[in-house]
Amino acid sequence: MDKLLRDKKAIAVFVLPGFILFTFVLFIPIVQSVYYSLCDYDGISKAVFVGFKNYKGLLSDKTMKVSLKNSLFFLIFSCITQLGMGLILAGLLTNINKGRNFFKNVIYMPCVLSSAALGLLWMFIFSPKLGINQLLEQFGIEGPLWLMDTKGFIILPMWVIAFVALWQYVGQSMMLYMAQISGINKSLYEAAYIDGCNKPKAFRFITLPLIKPMIATAMSLNAIGSLKFFDLIFNMTEGGPNHKTEVLATHLYQQGFKFFKYGYASAIGCVLLVLCLFFTFFINKVFKTENYEM
Repeated sequence: MDKLLRDKKAIAVFVLPGFILFTFVLFIPIVQSVYYSLCDYDGISKAVFVGFKNYKGLLSDKTMKVSLKNSLFFLIFSCITQLGMGLILAGLLTNINKGRNFFKNVIYMPCVLSSAALGLLWMFIFSPKLGINQLLEQFGIEGPLWLMDTKGFIILPMWVIAFVALWQYVGQSMMLYMAQISGINKSLYEAAYIDGCNKPKAFRFITLPLIKPMIATAMSLNAIGSLKFFDLIFNMTEGGPNHKTEVLATHLYQQGFKFFKYGYASAIGCVLLVLCLFFTFFINKVFKTENYEM
C-alpha cells in the first residue's frame, strides 16, 4: 500500500509541471480565444459581448473563403506529395549503404532552417528581375511572374509556394518513415527473400503494412502544419496579390495585428482549431491501424 502511494506521488510530481505548462500555455489561451471570438474586442478597450456576430461575418467574408480554400489546397497537396515523396525517399535510402547519411542530412536540412529566412530567400529567387528569371534571360526566355500571376484557373503563386513547402518539409516525413523502417526485424525480409520475394514486393507486403501507424502520424502532422501554414507564405507574398494567396493564418494575422480586430481574429483562430481537430480525428479514423511487434 505504501509503495502504491509512493508511486502515485512520484507520478503526480512528474506530471504536474507538464500539466501546469499545458494549462497556462495552451488551455487557458484557447478558452480566452473562444470568449474573445464572441466579443467585439480591439485589444485595448474592454471586450463587448456580441454573440455570434463575428462568426456570421466570416460567412460573408470573401477573403475568408479564399483563405479557407487555399488552406485546404495546402493540406491536400502536402498530404499527397510530402508523404508520398517522403515514403519513396525513405525506401530508397534504407536500401543503400554508401552515402546514406549524406543524402539524409541534405534532404532533412531545410526542415531545421528558419522558414522566415527561407521565405525571403525564395522571394528573391522568384523575383521578376532576379533569380530564375535572370537565368532564363540568358537563354532568351521571358520568365513568368512567379509570385504575382493570378490570371486563369491556376493561381501560379500558390503552386510555387506549395513546391517550396514540399522542398522544405519532405525531409520530416522521410525521417519519420526511416525511423519506423529501421525498427522492422530484418529476419522478415530474409525469410521473404528466401521464398523468392524481390525488394519491391518486400516493400509492398512487409514494409508498408508495418509502417501504417507512422503514415497516420505523419499525415496528421502534415495536415495540422498545412492548416497553420504562415511563415513561408507571409514572407513570399504576404497573402497577395489582391489576397489571392491568403491562408487562414495570414488572414488571422492581418485582422488581429493590422486592423486590431482581435475578436474577429479569435473567431478565425477558433475555426482553425476546429479544422485541425476535425482532420486529426478524420485521419485517425480513416487510417485506423494496429501496432505490430517488429
